[in-house]
Amino acid sequence: YHRLHSKETRLSEFNQTERKAMLGSYTKVLFVRDPFHRLIATFLQGMGISPSFSSFVQEVLDSGMHNGSAAWKPLVSLCRPCLMQYDYVVMFGFLRQELGHLLRRAGLPAGSLLPELTDSQVQWTYRWLSEQMFSELSAQQKRQLSHFYRWDLAAFPFSSSFLSD
Repeated sequence: YHRLHSKETRLSEFNQTERKAMLGSYTKVLFVRDPFHRLIATFLQGMGISPSFSSFVQEVLDSGMHNGSAAWKPLVSLCRPCLMQYDYVVMFGFLRQELGHLLRRAGLPAGSLLPELTDSQVQWTYRWLSEQMFSELSAQQKRQLSHFYRWDLAAFPFSSSFLSD
């Protein structure tokens, strides 16, 4: 495919036959994370210029789907799970377990290649952070965020997400 070497070509620009031919021999892995956790991480990393989490969330909501940063855009708009069939979907919070499985499937020694991951501590920390940050938001912001990320919440099993409530 002559467009394959162009950096501007997006996967969605190829027709289904071309995509299938290009990606057929690859193992496709998608790493997903609760959208609310992504917002918290982005805010904590200082990617927003807002002084408070609530005002940062308002910036995200005001920027909308098309003008937003990839750091907080809905995953379905970035990874296109309807256009591409992923072989594995790895959820943040279960990395050690799922990466070990992937490495074994690839015929690699899982134990020696994995960094020390403490998934349960990460989950507990994000649960606590989520409670704190969620309490800062207005009822309207909570509704708007749930609507903004509705397709992510429908596509991936984020059942314990604060945005699912």
